[in-house]
Amino acid sequence: MRRGFYLIMAAQFFSSLADNALFIAAIALIQQLDGPAWMTPMIKWSFALSYVVLAAFVGALADSFPKGRVMFATNTIKVCGCLLMFMYANLGMAEGHQVYVVAMAYALVGIGAAAYSPAKYGIITELLPPEQLVKGNSWIEGLTVVSIILGVVVGGALISPKISTWLLGIDPIPSITLGVDTPAEAAILVIALVYLVAAFFNLLIPDTGVAYPRQQRNPVRLVVEFGCFVRTLWRDKLGQISLAVTTLFWGAGATLQLIVIEWGRVQLGLPLNKASILMGVASFGTVAGAMLAGRIALHKALSVLPVGVGMGLVVMLMPFAYEKWFVYTLLIVIGGLGGFFVVPMNALLQHRGHVLLSAGHSIAVQNFNEQLNILLMVAVYSLMLALKLPINTIIVIFGSLVAGIMVLIMLWNKRNHQLHPDLDQVIGSRAHGTALRCDHG
Repeated sequence: MRRGFYLIMAAQFFSSLADNALFIAAIALIQQLDGPAWMTPMIKWSFALSYVVLAAFVGALADSFPKGRVMFATNTIKVCGCLLMFMYANLGMAEGHQVYVVAMAYALVGIGAAAYSPAKYGIITELLPPEQLVKGNSWIEGLTVVSIILGVVVGGALISPKISTWLLGIDPIPSITLGVDTPAEAAILVIALVYLVAAFFNLLIPDTGVAYPRQQRNPVRLVVEFGCFVRTLWRDKLGQISLAVTTLFWGAGATLQLIVIEWGRVQLGLPLNKASILMGVASFGTVAGAMLAGRIALHKALSVLPVGVGMGLVVMLMPFAYEKWFVYTLLIVIGGLGGFFVVPMNALLQHRGHVLLSAGHSIAVQNFNEQLNILLMVAVYSLMLALKLPINTIIVIFGSLVAGIMVLIMLWNKRNHQLHPDLDQVIGSRAHGTALRCDHG
């Protein structure tokens, strides 16, 4: 692996860690402000909305400038969102409306993340040849999951009574009052510093020297072109399967994060700072699964589809888990199955996207579909909470949905191979941008 790849991993690690820690701090702030229960999934929804709304534009942005610089600029937007959340009580809004400032601030972080992602993943296809994409993705996904582990754990730790009391007692500049009065506010300031560390690594990422054609700047034409790119990947017989799987996985993963926190509160009686650790436990399994998946060759990526069915079935065991050993084992297995099957699918999708489109545009298409599914699944989860469905009923519905959709995707893939027996032979092609001039009609 090249030096630039390790710098990308470091930048991604700290930026993702801060995103996930800030999510926990935002939940704590909502609880502090006595916000409604449905507001917690809605801040996740507002974060994902940015990916969908900006999808037609962020791919062109990522391919217009050196991707390390794009990552630095968009990480700065995240810092601004973090600071806006810290200033929730200083904008002149009534106390009952301050919770909406928290949601808007996390949405601004989402804007930064939406523009960050095509540059982050796109530069991988610029640095690595096709045969190293699965390995590279296993490292990136594994490290991303580690950052999720530490993010939720750090977020939970920062708002815990012991650490928050210590943070609130710090007076770094006696002559200046920072206005830090609550555990959530102290946590947000610490998280802002983590974003600054990510920005430092962003500045060190070298220019890969890969140049793309001049990008379209007319907003209407960008939307039309983006629609064309979406159709291109969905029509590709390999792209459509990998895109369907990753779309399902990330929608399910975002919803599962919320489900686990609520499940920990209701079934296990855990406060937020301890319930957030459960997601970290699941992520340990995801790291192991992602690392094992790094051994799978790119042309064998489709062989992991049955593992997705298994993940959905195992999720349905959660209502029976009460003992700590069973809870932890179950979450590790769920995470491991998820990490093992999504890494090869992600690598295959990036490969087909690079062949058909470009690094930035293909990742933007992927993000659009994945985040659109997050919007849908999180909205449905919020609706089920509003209808006061028991959390265990929601879990069974969720697991059945994941397993059932994965079975349908497997049947879809089988039919594709029956109609095109030589389909796997195009995996590994070194072509690039073959469909960038596609028909817009």
